[in-house]
Amino acid sequence: MRELRYLFALLVGSKRKYVDPSRAVEILKDAFKSNDSQQQDVSEFTHKLLDWLEDAFQIKAEEERDGEKPKNPMVELFYGRFLAVGVLEGKKFENTEMFGQYPLQVNGFKDLHECLEAAMIEGEIESLHSENSGKSGQEHWFTELPPVLTFELSRFEFNQALGRPEKIHNKLEFPPILYLDRYMHKNREITRIKRDEIKRLKEYLTVLQQRLERYLSYGSGPKRFPLVDVLQYALEFASSKPVCTSPIDDIDASAPPSGTVTAQTIPSTTDQQGPSSSEIPSTSPVQRSVIHKPFTQSRIPPDLPMHPAPRHITEEELSVLEGCLHRWRTEVENDTRDLQESISRIHRTIELMYSDKSMVQVPYRLHAVLVHEGQANAGHYWAYIYDHHQRRWMKYNDISVTKSTWEELERDSFGGYRNASAYCLMYINDKEQFLIQEEFNKETGQMLVGMDTLPPDLKDYVKEDNKRFEKELEEWDAELAQKVQQEKLLASQTPRMPAPSSAPVQAGEPEYLEQPSRTDLSKHLKEDSVRAITKALAEQEDRSPETVMQMSSDNTSAQPAPNPRVVEVAIPDVGTFVIESEEGGYDDEVMLTPNMQGIIMAIGKARNVYDRCGPEAGFFKAIKFEYARLLKLAQDDPPPECDYRLHHAVVYFMQNEAPKKIIERTLLEQFGDHNLSFDERCRNIMKVAQAKLEMIKPDEVNMEEYERWHQEYRNYRETTMYLMVGLELFQKKSYMEALLYLIYAYQNNKELLSKGLYRGHDEELISHYRRECLLKLNEHAAALFESGDDQEVNNGLIVMNELIVPCLPLLLVDETEEKDIAAVEDMRNRWCSYLGQEMEPNLQEKLTDFLPKLLDCSTEIKGFNDPPKLPSYSTHELCERFARIMLSLSRTPADGR
Repeated sequence: MRELRYLFALLVGSKRKYVDPSRAVEILKDAFKSNDSQQQDVSEFTHKLLDWLEDAFQIKAEEERDGEKPKNPMVELFYGRFLAVGVLEGKKFENTEMFGQYPLQVNGFKDLHECLEAAMIEGEIESLHSENSGKSGQEHWFTELPPVLTFELSRFEFNQALGRPEKIHNKLEFPPILYLDRYMHKNREITRIKRDEIKRLKEYLTVLQQRLERYLSYGSGPKRFPLVDVLQYALEFASSKPVCTSPIDDIDASAPPSGTVTAQTIPSTTDQQGPSSSEIPSTSPVQRSVIHKPFTQSRIPPDLPMHPAPRHITEEELSVLEGCLHRWRTEVENDTRDLQESISRIHRTIELMYSDKSMVQVPYRLHAVLVHEGQANAGHYWAYIYDHHQRRWMKYNDISVTKSTWEELERDSFGGYRNASAYCLMYINDKEQFLIQEEFNKETGQMLVGMDTLPPDLKDYVKEDNKRFEKELEEWDAELAQKVQQEKLLASQTPRMPAPSSAPVQAGEPEYLEQPSRTDLSKHLKEDSVRAITKALAEQEDRSPETVMQMSSDNTSAQPAPNPRVVEVAIPDVGTFVIESEEGGYDDEVMLTPNMQGIIMAIGKARNVYDRCGPEAGFFKAIKFEYARLLKLAQDDPPPECDYRLHHAVVYFMQNEAPKKIIERTLLEQFGDHNLSFDERCRNIMKVAQAKLEMIKPDEVNMEEYERWHQEYRNYRETTMYLMVGLELFQKKSYMEALLYLIYAYQNNKELLSKGLYRGHDEELISHYRRECLLKLNEHAAALFESGDDQEVNNGLIVMNELIVPCLPLLLVDETEEKDIAAVEDMRNRWCSYLGQEMEPNLQEKLTDFLPKLLDCSTEIKGFNDPPKLPSYSTHELCERFARIMLSLSRTPADGR
């Protein structure tokens, strides 16, 4: 008892961040130790603690009594009485019993009142009111309620099949204010009347719900539909335009199926000279295969009826049928609405059954909720306690005491959310103000707070402990100051290395358009573009592209000719080119990119137009070819290893419905790439594109919006790199290194997908490998802990504390991600399973210190390390590596995907 007094006194007045309860806990462990030395359930521990305190106070009270009956504060605060009235084998009985914690079953009930109703009635209720009955049953009625009423929620049951206890995770709601009038003995008669009325209403409610179900699930077969919809469909069928032919009569059996073209349909040019493709009329029934295009609305042929229709129906028949169906549908709608309103009205009546003034006279306010997270054999405990003076909930989780809310309490305590739920509820009598009111000094009338509330002996004890704490702080400060001084002295004796003459050059950001001279999308882009456009307009308001090209040629010829070089380069899907290029004016990597391949092919296709009509016409034809090709890529649905968005920024913009001006300017930038100067035709078309860019007026393209779209595309490429590197490391079983890449890939991808479906990658894919990475690391850390070696145990706990624990809130923040939540529970259960095992004291201590961090129910996302540094990839290399890793995943599908 003395140690408990010291412990609570320190909680009131200590200057320490937290109080160490070890001495009191050790005494309690010795006092409550069971014969079999098994770990006790928390409810059993609470029962023993209350009994032990009751005995201790009883001894003290008997020593100090002056002829009067001793008062035991534990009994007066925590114990009440109830009257058990019943029938046992036809004989009536009444017993008065005392109770402390009132046990309630959780399984099968949705709220606290349902639990109480079931606990207060046992057996056949009718037998209690009849004179001659052989049935047995009893009712409980509270005759005296304690100021502090504790409900013990039974959330554990024994699984006979498995031979072990299991936790019940069902949701159970409880109110902040609980009215107990209906359970009081003085209200016995009125409560019985109301219970009979509720029983009658519930029986009537069941009948109404069954009737409503017949309207909402109509039909005699396995599939059922709302009757009002069935009548509506029948009405739509009858009202459809009649067809006079069989649904198969107007189909040519010799014609190929829709979406296919046979070899005989289009005559071969070697066998028969037919009209050219350009001369075939557009109305020809033979067209190219139908391809699903997600960005093009599918259209139904005009001659195909929308729905089946009756083949023969007269106006008179249709009029009668429509009248009947309209009337029946209206009747069904009215019946359904009446049933729904009646059901809602009965529900409301049942809810308000105990709301009259006579039944809200015994209010109890929720004061504390004790929460358990985990399984039956292990877990973590914390508590919510209401601060009546600050009028807020506080969360007490080991050494952490934080402000909380009713919403957080609901989430963690009601159950059904992860494996956390309340196992004990403490309500206090809302009319007993002495339970929450402050103490006042009898002489001065001032409110007592903190140390002033303690008796003299406890006040002296706390003061001594605070002095010891201040001395410990002084010693710690002196030790720290000495250590800093030694480090300074050591640093002054170490010779300094000479500073480098120049700072290292930082690697530039990868250019996804592969145009270093034109697509530096930094903050200076807008200023440079506006300056160039304004200068061009000032020189000549109406200048043609040919004039600009001529001026560029003149400027080029005026400069000293650089050293030419000849390079033979093989471009995939295009061919081999012998390129004459200026020194430093050609980039091998750029020529290999999908962008450049497409542009070179487009220019090649426009060759005839170029030769006949000149560079500007050739430019327009080439850009039209390229735009059509990219549009087709945007509408295709390729496998994951062939992501066209990575190949072309324009495909990304098209799929995400970027403004047309943004797409056009980006395409112009690509055609204006200086790497196209390897032959005369490409060089002239490049100059036309550059001239077009210079002629764009400032108000034609919103450069801020242009920058936003390109920045988002850079974010998409960066997310792709995180994902790609993370998956590569995962396949190499470098799980520690892979985790951070996958974490950032998931977070960045989630932000992208929040703006549109086609702005990121498959969320489930990244989620799966992030989850698998954590599970692999958890297994590794658990194996290190099981080894028992101090160094390996510490390494395992470092992995858990620095990698896994900070990631858990990321998996728990979204309640719909059931696989993530299940993975967290698997990791927690693995570590909780060690609680029941014998181990060295130092391992037990480390496990006890670590488990609260692992079992923390908070979803607050902690800070992470800085994002891992990404290497610089060209578009060609990025596409190849991404395709390789995605293809390897498709060959070896991951479990659970």
